[in-house]
Amino acid sequence: MHMPHPAPGSRNTWAIVLAAGEGTRLRELTSQGGLARPKQYCSLDGGPTLLGEALARAARIAPRRRTLVVVAEEHRAFWRRELDEFPAENIVVQPRNRGTAAGILLPLLAVLERDPAARVALFPSDHHVAREELLEFSLLLALHSLEDAGGGLTLLGIRPDAPETGYGWIVPGARAGQVRCVARFVEKPEAALAEELMAQGAVWNSFLFVTDGVALLELYERRLPALLAAFLATFAAGPAGRAHRIERLYEVLHAQDFSKEVLQGNEERLRLEVVPACGWTDLGTPARVEACLATLARDPRRLRRAQPSGSLDLSLALASLRATRVMASA
Repeated sequence: MHMPHPAPGSRNTWAIVLAAGEGTRLRELTSQGGLARPKQYCSLDGGPTLLGEALARAARIAPRRRTLVVVAEEHRAFWRRELDEFPAENIVVQPRNRGTAAGILLPLLAVLERDPAARVALFPSDHHVAREELLEFSLLLALHSLEDAGGGLTLLGIRPDAPETGYGWIVPGARAGQVRCVARFVEKPEAALAEELMAQGAVWNSFLFVTDGVALLELYERRLPALLAAFLATFAAGPAGRAHRIERLYEVLHAQDFSKEVLQGNEERLRLEVVPACGWTDLGTPARVEACLATLARDPRRLRRAQPSGSLDLSLALASLRATRVMASA
């Protein structure tokens, strides 16, 4: 199995933005006229789409020429216009959704093919952050700590306000330079365990992380060697015909979750940077969207966008859903 080896010299930072998800838990908000719009192509309150916000977040860390966006072929009607001015070579198209393990590995190999010494920051496209500068500060600290930690992967943790069962939880370990070791990683625990983890001082996994690119491949080699070997073989044959080979590969892949299959079980190679209170939220469910919009409504610094982006507005969709429920219960 051949993996890239970084050459000595400067280490560029690249960004990978994940935008290929289905957003199934939000479909009661994102479906209009029988068409379900993936949440990353929706606006929170009339401004940029969530993907647009994620791209702006990534631009704080890496230039556009070193930013890759992972999208789904079936969503082409949505992302074609959104990414019209984006470099074509930086748009990574998955033939179909096969889980986050494949969804991260595919663009990671595309980055390392172009820059074997790359450091990588990963950005989901379903987050809202009230104070982006605080998140940026934590990302930069995590990137700078990679050298001290001997490479590896540094997760960004969020201090919890509830024993949430829909997130991964990280139990901080001893301090390792500027960051902490990870004593335990638990993906989406049952309610009783979530309460126990919160009492122990565990934090939520935001699914934002920074990593040495080759070190992340090593985590795949430890936990998902067959998946890594299949992708490496697909890339080793060269760019000619690669799209067809990727299509065939995705036909036989089964979905695997990055957090459960790669992070959980690799704790000794993980590090943790806890983000200061920055107003982070994962917009994964209608309840989280509703809570986020309620918080924004109380923020005097926040003004609703005067010029809608033309995408589906989640705040208006939520108001419509409430009205429908009231009428149904009347």
